[in-house]
Amino acid sequence: MKDSKKMFILMEGILAALVILLVMVMFWGRNGEEREKVSVIIQNADDSQWSAFKYGLRMAAQDQDIEMFVVSTGKVLTAEEEKEVIEREMKQGADAVIVHLIPGDGTESMLKRLKKRIPVMLIESSVSTGGASAHFPVTKTDQYAMGAALADALLQDYSGKLEGKKLGILSESGESWEVSQREKGLSEALGEQDVKVLWSVGSRYMEEEEAFVEALPKVDLVIALDDHSLTLAGKVAAANNLHGALVYGIGHSTEAVYYLDTDIVRCLVVPDMFELGYQSLTELSKSLRSFFYAPQEQTVPYMILRREELFSKENQEILYTMNQ
Repeated sequence: MKDSKKMFILMEGILAALVILLVMVMFWGRNGEEREKVSVIIQNADDSQWSAFKYGLRMAAQDQDIEMFVVSTGKVLTAEEEKEVIEREMKQGADAVIVHLIPGDGTESMLKRLKKRIPVMLIESSVSTGGASAHFPVTKTDQYAMGAALADALLQDYSGKLEGKKLGILSESGESWEVSQREKGLSEALGEQDVKVLWSVGSRYMEEEEAFVEALPKVDLVIALDDHSLTLAGKVAAANNLHGALVYGIGHSTEAVYYLDTDIVRCLVVPDMFELGYQSLTELSKSLRSFFYAPQEQTVPYMILRREELFSKENQEILYTMNQ
């Protein structure tokens, strides 16, 4: 009886191991010829602000021998449209997805369903305004620190005294977690400074963006919290329609660097978009090749650029990635 019971337990164990092995083969196995496919979903993918990011993706795909595809999207996607794109990519054979998330109702539940089927990596964005969910790994820059770096640049340029200065804060959308963290970092780093934020607005969905910015009340300083807003402020300032305001901001496109080089932007905080792309795909590849590996959160660096040192040896690499 005892021998029979031991044999039964042994057989059960063997069967369980075979089932696990079968599942692993069905969902994660590769025949040695087929490469893993990763779809990357970002809004306005053809915009130059994504050049360094896509270069990082390409280099990681080459190093990891992965088939990577950046999905072509329109300039403005709603959260619902982004969900449809993600579902479509999965149906068309994507083994994993990298997503710059657009906030919206039902996004988290959709990603939870998706994650049960394929690995997911978010970039920069998080599921909710409360920050990155523990359920979804994020490759990101320290958003709060970049906002604080802008405040430090201001204080440096004004010898630590901003008394009486009027500020305007420009962003694509105040609803995004990234922007809220950048603005928080800016505000807290300014601390007890006697400055007045005259306006804080999102301009992305305005039909006439330039006219909208021109019509805003006059301020001494415009702080742009993302690349789109920075280039918009730069364009308005270049046309002498920003009422003499000086521009500081966060950006990572060739246009942003142009406005810095022409002294229209006084200081540029640049997230390392190459590393954002490279690290997100590299980390995701680990989970594609190991059944038990869960992608981990990654943080990439940022740089502070000034006109006088823009083309220094230390900055050559990041400028090169923007032009790829």
